[in-house]
Amino acid sequence: MPRTEEVELTNMCMICDGKGNVLVQDKVNNADWCGWNFPGGHVEKGEYVTPSVVREIEEETGLTVKNPRLCGIKEFHKVNNGKRYIVFLYIATEFSGELISSREGDIFWYPLSELVKSEKLISGFEDMLSVFMNENISEVYYERTEEDLKTVFCRGGDFNGTFYR
Repeated sequence: MPRTEEVELTNMCMICDGKGNVLVQDKVNNADWCGWNFPGGHVEKGEYVTPSVVREIEEETGLTVKNPRLCGIKEFHKVNNGKRYIVFLYIATEFSGELISSREGDIFWYPLSELVKSEKLISGFEDMLSVFMNENISEVYYERTEEDLKTVFCRGGDFNGTFYR
């Protein structure tokens, strides 16, 4: 059995303004995956993960984040090709620059307390939000069975601490 596999690496960052607001992107450039989420994107070939989140945030928002902190990951296997897809989830509270929207979608500040109630969230975003907001959850992934798709949350990387939703 091979020990390597094709993997698509991405990142996403929850940027907090210190006043209870987070930076939200209304993603519009992908018909299959649109709605509200946090900015982020792909890790380019040869690029390291943390520099990739700094680059992606600058490209999509005009902001330069400082000291982004990795808070967890989301992963799944794509249905169409079985390729593993990993999203590195970051939190940033330090940033500079002028806020601008990009072709990815409009960018705006929104109260975090209201975000969890929004019906405009992108598919699967609530699961990632659990990782961003709960320091005891370090990973979310999906287990497929013939009948169902189970969401699994891991606590602190301890596989025995998993729980299903």
